[in-house]
Amino acid sequence: MPVLQVAWLYYLNNSAFVLNCLALFYGLSGSWLIIATQWRTARAVRLAAGGSGSLALTGTPVRAHPANRMFMLVGGVCLGLALLLTLAARLV
Repeated sequence: MPVLQVAWLYYLNNSAFVLNCLALFYGLSGSWLIIATQWRTARAVRLAAGGSGSLALTGTPVRAHPANRMFMLVGGVCLGLALLLTLAARLV
């Protein structure tokens, strides 16, 4: 029996395991996105302050930057999906 068929039969018999593995993947991905965005924001604030000690930012504030909002949103969606997959694994 080919290896992929054996793996597929194992996953069909252990569907809760597969859902929990997906939840772990999405949870780690989402948390990494949120942490990396926080680090980027803190670095941008630190660089914008420079040596003067004042936060004289030009343009949009660092927190309201569209890329940061998008990364935070995608990270939150990934964490929510991980929660839903974990709850679904309990029902299987």
